[in-house]
Amino acid sequence: MTTNQQVPTGTVPTRTIRTLLVANRGEIARRIMRTARAMGIATVAVYADGDAGAPFVTEADEAYALHGRSSAETYLDVAKVLDVARRSGADAVHPGYGFLSENAAFAQAVLDAGLAWVGPPPAAIRAMGDKLEAKRLAIAAGVPTLPMATEIGDAAATVGFPLLVKASAGGGGKGMRVVNGATELAEAVASAQREAQASFGDPTVFFERYVGRARHIEVQVLGDHHGEVVHLGSASARSSAVTRRWWRRRRPRCSTPRPAPASAPPRWPPLGRWATTRPAPSSSSTTTSGASSRSSR
Repeated sequence: MTTNQQVPTGTVPTRTIRTLLVANRGEIARRIMRTARAMGIATVAVYADGDAGAPFVTEADEAYALHGRSSAETYLDVAKVLDVARRSGADAVHPGYGFLSENAAFAQAVLDAGLAWVGPPPAAIRAMGDKLEAKRLAIAAGVPTLPMATEIGDAAATVGFPLLVKASAGGGGKGMRVVNGATELAEAVASAQREAQASFGDPTVFFERYVGRARHIEVQVLGDHHGEVVHLGSASARSSAVTRRWWRRRRPRCSTPRPAPASAPPRWPPLGRWATTRPAPSSSSTTTSGASSRSSR
């Protein structure tokens, strides 16, 4: 770990985790359990019918069936997962990634049940799930960002062309349109809003400077409930552009290049500093340690 920064937080009670429920499956769950075992923490697995004999189930100290086959019936069912946490006596929940890991309502439900949530606080999940809000937070923290506008009438003057019409919700490239001139703008906005509404239930879009040959670099960041935030340095940074190309070719994502290719070392000091910078929080949440990635072009 190369940099750390103390971020002021409210008083957060310290708690010891003795039993950890892993609300995930497969290799993700196995890695979490492996670390938990090394720390002397008992583990609880939850599983769908089709995963009954999977290694992550047999390797856990306890395993509970969620009684269903689809993800919606099992790993995405908040009530079932919380019921297992109660019955197993778990005092913490780790969501892994995917499934419920970016569900702020699930994180809040875990906290409301009196359990420790191993992840970012619900407010952070909600903010990062909304690109417009995330951008506003970055600007407030003094992190350099691309020019943007929220009103179509301001787009040309504030952002300029080419620009990107961008859905505030969701991801995966949905609700995004490149606009090269003013005559294309109105139709691009209408099209992006239709797609955003259909995909995410939210038609909100904003306007951002379009960078045609951008490289998506992620900086790996860890934080805990004491307010300490660290980035793991240039060796841990990864290029999402490369992994995304592998995914599009439907190949197994066996590895992610680290450090990211074509990224000169002099860029890393400011990237790490920006990745661990944030505005002073307005409230505190009872969470254990959280992990996240923040990206920069």
